[in-house]
Formats: sequence, structure tokens, C-alpha cells
Amino acid sequence: MRPSLHRGFTLLEILIAVAIFVLVGAMAMGGYNELVTQSQILESNNARSRAVQAAVQRMVQDFATLEPRPVREPLGESYQPALRADARSQLLAELTHSGWSNPAGVPRSTLQRVAYRIDEEGRLRREYWYVLDRTLSGEPVSTVLVDKVERVEFRFMDSNGRWHEQWPPLGYSAPDAQRFRPTAVEITLELEDWGEIKRLVEVAG
Repeated sequence: MRPSLHRGFTLLEILIAVAIFVLVGAMAMGGYNELVTQSQILESNNARSRAVQAAVQRMVQDFATLEPRPVREPLGESYQPALRADARSQLLAELTHSGWSNPAGVPRSTLQRVAYRIDEEGRLRREYWYVLDRTLSGEPVSTVLVDKVERVEFRFMDSNGRWHEQWPPLGYSAPDAQRFRPTAVEITLELEDWGEIKRLVEVAG
């Protein structure tokens, strides 16, 4: 009989084939993992970008719609200015603004009292109250706008074009001091990962 020309794979050939298969599989898995990692990084960056933009836009809207409405102190004996801000204070700024949306038709004002501060964990918080003239029991609703905050600064331009780091300006004692508004506000937000962001806001007349 004529010997068969067909033969099986040798052990060495099988081992080489298995090794190639494992290598190709490992490379494919590595490429997939890298793709997933890059996708996660991109999504994280996009989420961060949205958070930063939303925080800046929120501050811009609040200051742009600043209203000359002082609020009564919790004890009811005096009034706080429509806008009060001091870079040396833990409370960065507190103000009354208009345009508080009310889709549910709740019986309340469209004016809102808000405050900005940085907490102990380096997060910028926006706080607001349900009523303008609050009492001692009136606790604010606090929302984190953005984290990794290095600093937040506000500067205020008066009607003569002079800039002030606190409001009402130091030494200003006119009868309308509590209702006195700046004509523009410069917002500086410095983040650990984004650096410094500046916005100039014109206060609506």
C-alpha cells in the first residue's frame, strides 16, 4: 500500500499555534482595555467640562439679574444690602436676584436670595433661601457647583468706573447704600485642573 500523505500536527507546531493565539488574544484585550480607559477618561473630562461651565454660567446669571432688594436680618432689627461681598469673609457674596423660575406655580416671589462660599473640601457651594426676609430657623438649600476650587474672587465696578473688592464699597454711606448696585462684576474662578477662569458680567439696569 502507498503510505498516506496526510499527517497530524506535531507537538511543537501545536504549541507554536497556541502561543500565537494567546499573544494575539492578549494584544486584542490590551487594545480593548486601552480603548475603554481612554473612553472613560474622555467621559470624565466631558463631565468636568460641563460642571465647570454650569458653575460659571450660574454665577453669571445670578449677578446679571441682581436686584436692588435688601433683605431683613434674621432678628428683624435691620437690613442686609441687596449685595454684600467681602473677599476677607468666608461668605464670598450674598445677593438678591430676579428670574427665579416657578414652573409649579408655588405662591412665592420670583426674587431669590443666594450666597456663595467655598467649603472645607474646596467645593464651591451656592446656597439659597425660600424666602427673602428669613428668620433664624430658615436654613438655606445648599448645592455643590464645582469641586477642586483654589479660589473665587469678585470685583465690582461702580458707576464711575472704579473697581472695588468689597460691596458696598468701603466708606460708602449714602442713603441708598443698601440698594446700591455695581454696574459690572468680574468673576475669577481658579481650579486645580483648569487654572484661572475670568468672566465680566454687566449688571442689568
